[in-house]
Amino acid sequence: MGELILGSFGDKLCLCDWRYRKMRTKVDARITEGLEATYLPAETPVIARAKAQLTEYFASQRKEFDLPLLMVGTPFQQGVWNALLQIPYGKTETYLQLSERLGNPKAIRAVASANGANAFAIVVPCHRIVGSKGELVGYAGGLPAKRKLLNLEATGAPQQLSLFEN
Repeated sequence: MGELILGSFGDKLCLCDWRYRKMRTKVDARITEGLEATYLPAETPVIARAKAQLTEYFASQRKEFDLPLLMVGTPFQQGVWNALLQIPYGKTETYLQLSERLGNPKAIRAVASANGANAFAIVVPCHRIVGSKGELVGYAGGLPAKRKLLNLEATGAPQQLSLFEN
């Protein structure tokens, strides 16, 4: 599907995102500036826990993540990301439905922008947002990855054998 990078700050996950995405530099800058931190390669307990839960997810053994998240973004972005967490496994919503649920049906573009700025691919399920007619639109990991994630959730069929280097 693609390569994920994980990051933690303190005992919380602050990054679980596609390594090769168009907004990689912008997302990384937002996190490092917001936390006044730099990235250092390390395996932390929360990163190990995230790896284990992602492995379970891709093996169709996990439908919800139980990870402490440190969301670095504006209050609006955080509101959108928290709303994404409410979309059940195997279900999708449109940008309009998400905007309406947030109480502002005219904020579709702002909601789409916040969705695109999500630094928690898969864990905060922005892949469950589709276009107004149910079509696959915009995804940081690319539309083939989005299709595979939605197929995994719809069928329960594992999509790959190994997720992380040992």
